[in-house]
Amino acid sequence: MFLEIRGIKKHFGEGESRVDVLKGIDLELEKGEICVLLGPSGSGKSTLLNIIGGIDDADSGYISINGEKTADMNEKALTKYRRKHLGYIFQMYNLIPNLNIKENIEVGAYLSDNPLDVDDILKTLGLYEHRHKLPNQLSGGQQQRTAIGRAIVKNPDILLCDEPTGALDFNTSKDILKLIEDVNKKYGNTVIMVTHNDAIKNMADRVVKLRDGVIRKNYLNEEKIKAEDLDW
Repeated sequence: MFLEIRGIKKHFGEGESRVDVLKGIDLELEKGEICVLLGPSGSGKSTLLNIIGGIDDADSGYISINGEKTADMNEKALTKYRRKHLGYIFQMYNLIPNLNIKENIEVGAYLSDNPLDVDDILKTLGLYEHRHKLPNQLSGGQQQRTAIGRAIVKNPDILLCDEPTGALDFNTSKDILKLIEDVNKKYGNTVIMVTHNDAIKNMADRVVKLRDGVIRKNYLNEEKIKAEDLDW
């Protein structure tokens, strides 16, 4: 089992304002799977993604990637784990404004012992001719492509996507989802994508539905369709 999530619990606040956001999450993913985490706002899906990503600590339980448990790591080891295994794509692009597109992607390459070829990624993303432009000279979709490039250039085992199309229009969203699908096929990364858009589940290998901090459904998608054929 590539990714194992066991007994993850997480709360915020204390006393009367305490909220139990995750109430014991168990989940297993195989290498190379696309997993979509669905659920209403407040269901705990982004918190779970942040715990997998080592951004948040769980109250209890553990996450294991290829047999390495995050709970056993000190801060230095956890930083190394994040660098080695994880790529992040957020709704906000978080690009560095005074670096050009190629340089923004190279920032990700510096964090890796085994980075992918930057020019190859620029071509895969359709950004090669824009590589010398600054982020503010690009559209939202192109900026999100750059953010994807920065995440995948590290050649991470796991790509964590938090509402990656949340700020984009329909056509651009489909382009970005197709890109994530292409990256998954080409590089074999495991993809975990948080979304509130129910239609996106149709491109996933595994669909996990959360509500009130527990997994309500967890199933393999038997009729997976291509990202470019999604409709909502």
